Amino acid sequence: MKRLLIIYHSQGGSTEQLAEAVEQGAVESGEPVEVRRLGAFDAGLDDLLWADAVIFGTPENFGYMAGAIKDFLDRTYYPAQGRVEGLAYALFVKADNDGSGAVYHFERIASGYPLKRVCEPLIFKGDLTEFAIAECRELGGTLAAGLVMGVF
Repeated sequence: MKRLLIIYHSQGGSTEQLAEAVEQGAVESGEPVEVRRLGAFDAGLDDLLWADAVIFGTPENFGYMAGAIKDFLDRTYYPAQGRVEGLAYALFVKADNDGSGAVYHFERIASGYPLKRVCEPLIFKGDLTEFAIAECRELGGTLAAGLVMGVF
């Protein structure tokens, strides 16, 4: 069985709702995928090594990713070297501005692992919408299906 890890951080609850939608999409896809959703402070190296793919979710804070996501990356970067090369990942950002700074800085760090981006980052600007929830459900289902089909 393939394993999908969802790591996120949320302060106001919007990013958590999006992470829940990702999880729901993966579970409801009907694909034989084990899904684990964890807050960034609760996730660690063992979780990263467990995964066949990871979906990261972050709010945009001051034009950057959440400090909790950066903390996860800091804690796992060196211990993961040579152990997660090519691990598939996707990213979603809940932004109040344009989200580009959060994406840029996240991708710069991810390339050092090196992780493999398997789809364009999703950026949701402004208030949380049903469209954003639906897009995150689709993201979860797409990654679940891609894992099972061996696309990633």
